[in-house]
Amino acid sequence: MFGQPYISTVLVDDESLFRENLKTLLKLYSSSGVMNLTVIGETDSAAKAINLVNRYHPHLMLLDLELEQESGLDILKYLQTLHSSIITLVLSAHQEDNLIFEAMQSGAKGYIFKMNIVQQLGEAINTVMNDKVYFPPEVATQFFHYFNTCSEPLVNAEKKIDLTRREKEVLQYLIKGLSNEQIAQQLYITVATVKAHLTAIFNKLGVKNRTQAIVAAMKVHQVSANLTSLS
Repeated sequence: MFGQPYISTVLVDDESLFRENLKTLLKLYSSSGVMNLTVIGETDSAAKAINLVNRYHPHLMLLDLELEQESGLDILKYLQTLHSSIITLVLSAHQEDNLIFEAMQSGAKGYIFKMNIVQQLGEAINTVMNDKVYFPPEVATQFFHYFNTCSEPLVNAEKKIDLTRREKEVLQYLIKGLSNEQIAQQLYITVATVKAHLTAIFNKLGVKNRTQAIVAAMKVHQVSANLTSLS
């Protein structure tokens, strides 16, 4: 259909009206040829969500973190352990840094504030389905500013992470979801140089891929913020 890859999708949210609105939006994307999304299941609970995953093995899950008497984080952790190929995009009313960090650490590939879904959902789905990480622009800007103004070695609970100025710049653009080619264009360097900087960043952060690097960066930011608030 429309030359777009088929994306089977599961919706997990405890508000039926919100799920209906989501389905309407996804149908609009499909009918306009933006992407070929098909909702193959929906539910309001973690247990039912896991059953849907085991039965249908969807490509994409749109997940609310706060279910009735349950946490969407439990679903994320389950998927990360047994169904890591399923891409999960969190749709949440919560904007706290610690919740965004915990969701990403638990395996989410993106995070959207519910109030911005109409404006951001299409871009977010396209981003995560292309193996990138999606943050709301205001969150990416916050982290971008943090790493841009941090001149001292970054500190986490285990060790100092001494990134060079260029490595911080690459990490900033990584957090904003840019590809290697886009980072190269922004910094006027070659793609090979970007890859070399990423390798150095991954080694210093002790991670293996882009998503883990972003989560590690968020952890550094969170720990540093906590230390600042205590000082």
